[in-house]
Amino acid sequence: MLIFVAGVVHAVGKRKVISEAELKELVLPAEGEVLGRVIKLLGSDHILVKCVDGKTRLGRIRGKLKRKIWVRDNDIVLIAPWDFRSGERGDIVWRYTLAQVDWLHANNYLPKDF
Repeated sequence: MLIFVAGVVHAVGKRKVISEAELKELVLPAEGEVLGRVIKLLGSDHILVKCVDGKTRLGRIRGKLKRKIWVRDNDIVLIAPWDFRSGERGDIVWRYTLAQVDWLHANNYLPKDF
């Protein structure tokens, strides 16, 4: 379906994939959220993540982020553990850029050796 507005044709229902430069905001860990490093991509939207608290969790990329960001090995992500099986599984809430990871290290959100 196309909509014509002010001389421009817009596609309805299509999601815009944003670039690294547009990920300017910095999302900090809230209550119950943990930072982690991507160990392995398991296919589909499942990722193995080693968290700061020492646990390895199976992360699932939230639908809201699926088409917006690409997650690769060794990326730093924010994971929200599930209410049940919180030590094993969680949702990937955010992926940090390299500049944001440097800021997290400088402000002691991430350990130096992580």
